[in-house]
Amino acid sequence: MGTTGQGQAGRDVDEVNVAPVRRRSAVRVLLAALRLTVVSAVTGGALAALVVAVIIKDVPVFLTGGGVLVVLIAIGVVAGRRSPAGEEPPAGRIALARIEDLRATSGESADVPVTFRLTVAPDDRPAYRVKIEQHINLVDIPAYRPRGIAVVEYHPDEPWKVLIVTRPTAEWSRRAEEAEIDSAPESTLVVSPDMSEGSWCMLTLFAFLAGAALVVLLFRGELFTPGDGDGAAAKPPSSSSSSTSRTFSTSTTVSGPSTSLLTFGVMRVTAMELEARVDTAYVTAITIEDHRMAVRGDSTRPVSETVHLQSLPYELFPGLVREARTTLGVGDLRSWRIDVTPGSGAGAGPRIRVTVTGKEGTAHLDADATGRVTDRRAVGESG
Repeated sequence: MGTTGQGQAGRDVDEVNVAPVRRRSAVRVLLAALRLTVVSAVTGGALAALVVAVIIKDVPVFLTGGGVLVVLIAIGVVAGRRSPAGEEPPAGRIALARIEDLRATSGESADVPVTFRLTVAPDDRPAYRVKIEQHINLVDIPAYRPRGIAVVEYHPDEPWKVLIVTRPTAEWSRRAEEAEIDSAPESTLVVSPDMSEGSWCMLTLFAFLAGAALVVLLFRGELFTPGDGDGAAAKPPSSSSSSTSRTFSTSTTVSGPSTSLLTFGVMRVTAMELEARVDTAYVTAITIEDHRMAVRGDSTRPVSETVHLQSLPYELFPGLVREARTTLGVGDLRSWRIDVTPGSGAGAGPRIRVTVTGKEGTAHLDADATGRVTDRRAVGESG
């Protein structure tokens, strides 16, 4: 007598009422995945908040992260202890199944994992195919062979959950010996819509890292901005020259014991360097000493009240220093200084003052933009 599960061999899997079951299971999987994503992301964010709070020394952030972790732990404990009221696990049903194929793999114990391909033939619905893996004792493996009939337990709401009954009752054993089941078509194969264990792990890890990264991004300013412990902004550069300042000043020093600004050509080269540094040739004051040149400026001053750095006769300045030393009574020169300022009056050129100091005292010499001496004040003279 052929038992085919009410003509199941020629019917499609939709007729097994598997599609509605799959849809219900897919909804459950989606809700579970959403719940797992939220919990993992919140957990990652809370742990990241604790670490960030320790780094930036922020007590409110630390308390917030710790509080969220405590709440999550409490919810997990309560949910684990609460028994689902009115929810019973779906009861399994007994049916016969045709063994289409089986493959056993080696094991380290008496129970060997065996992969079965079955045609399950319930009494109240069409037959369908399923692939399962079950551990079978080595002694019982010869009882299962292709095209043989086995007694199985299946779940109507989750037809992919099938378990071979290794010790069936006498009645089901008799039915299995007498039954003949036709193979169901491959199109009736049902599989679990649930994600694999590896997919759940990947989802958990991704959500955890995303939550942690979000918290780090929110506090990236405090974490990655250099500054002191109080989070103050970094101090501006020590250079007194700035493109946004209305006034500026800068200086440079000629290094080397044998190098002096009186060396031919050194003054002009140094002036060019200072011009590049302040990004303008118009300054309000120039100071030149033996190894140092400095400039000051004011961007609000008109050009007529400034000095153009490259218009000065630097090549004549060493001669003015020598003349001031020899003609103004300074025999033992200890230091010298040249001050250049804008001339007073309309059309007046820059004013050049040479100051020399020795053991005899200090003397001054004034010159115009061409290097011509316009005034002298020897040692001891006042005015």
